[in-house]
Amino acid sequence: MFAPQLKIAATYMRGGTSKGLFFKLTDLPIPAQTPGAYRDALLLRALGSPDPYGKQIDGMGGGSSSTSKAVIVSRSQQAGHDVDYLFGQIAIDKPLVDWSGNCGNLSAAVGAFAIHAGLINPDNIPPSGLCTIKIWQANIGKTIIAHVPISHGQVQETGEFELDGVTFPAAELAIEFMDPAAEDGALFPTGNLVDVLEVPTHLVASGALNVTLINAGIPTIFINARELGYLGNELQEAINNDEKALVKFEALRALGAIKMGLMTDVAQAKTQQHIPKIAFIAPPMDYVTSSGKKVASADIDVQVRALSMGKLHHAMMGTAAVAIATAAAIPGTLVNLASGGTERNKVTFGHPSGTLTVGAEAKYLGGQWQVTKAMMSRSARVLMEGKICVDLPNHQQ
Repeated sequence: MFAPQLKIAATYMRGGTSKGLFFKLTDLPIPAQTPGAYRDALLLRALGSPDPYGKQIDGMGGGSSSTSKAVIVSRSQQAGHDVDYLFGQIAIDKPLVDWSGNCGNLSAAVGAFAIHAGLINPDNIPPSGLCTIKIWQANIGKTIIAHVPISHGQVQETGEFELDGVTFPAAELAIEFMDPAAEDGALFPTGNLVDVLEVPTHLVASGALNVTLINAGIPTIFINARELGYLGNELQEAINNDEKALVKFEALRALGAIKMGLMTDVAQAKTQQHIPKIAFIAPPMDYVTSSGKKVASADIDVQVRALSMGKLHHAMMGTAAVAIATAAAIPGTLVNLASGGTERNKVTFGHPSGTLTVGAEAKYLGGQWQVTKAMMSRSARVLMEGKICVDLPNHQQ
């Protein structure tokens, strides 16, 4: 006898250039309300993973790192915060849910979801204007502040704000990532703005790469594009259709993770694909985006291409954008040097789908660099709400 499918209240949302399944913690089956194997199994099945075909046809995932995500939101257990937000990056072809980091893009949707889900006191929602929601990002223990537009007491999702990588305009939503450095406050885990990463010569002929290793938003490895044999204006096809390139980037990511102290060995890096991110950078140049839009070098400060879950991202991860803005603000990092080497509190960078402007406030205090916050505008909206059906063998209700 086969058990019937579970039916669980869920909302499918786009946040920034990502989308995922959003759950209110108390709507999950009781065994999934706490971390563990049952929760992971449920989310994997809901998204349609693991799928050796890489399509997630039998689930809500879209076959890419940007669309294979889950979010759990609850009333906050942290003083001075409105909601707790937990993010799971669902591997596509492996039975893996990575809880090690945040998703900056879906962060933009958390405040709106919290209002939709009744997790915000109605007295704190203005009839119109902005509703400021203080979010505790439970994966990394950081505060995010979302300024959600409100119209007639409801979340305003429609508008004229355009975000490269998203086809249709929507309402602009500002988010602030507070104190986005590592928990111990160390922006640069090695203490250096630029390190030399020793690598096997079959990966890079010179046996070494100049890298900036930074932990702001999400741990990120920045490498000059030219040292990898790239221009820096490549689109997804140039990287994702090159299996040798993907193997190289994954190997470099693992070595960088060890250098940053995030992993003890390469084997561990294989089990945590979400962090660190790896990106290659170049000075501004004219290029054509994946949609055919022309971007002039004068319109950007730096070119950045980043990989997520083993593939080149179609735009830019929100957390990586925080890392880019922070690194750009600090003189001497590879990102800062590629963007002209000047002091700045915001940067506009080119990515495969267009451009993005992100601000960061960095200061040199007590002999080290500190970042107080990073800011960016995104958009978010509900795509579907109702119940998701999950056939989870031996499930408990």
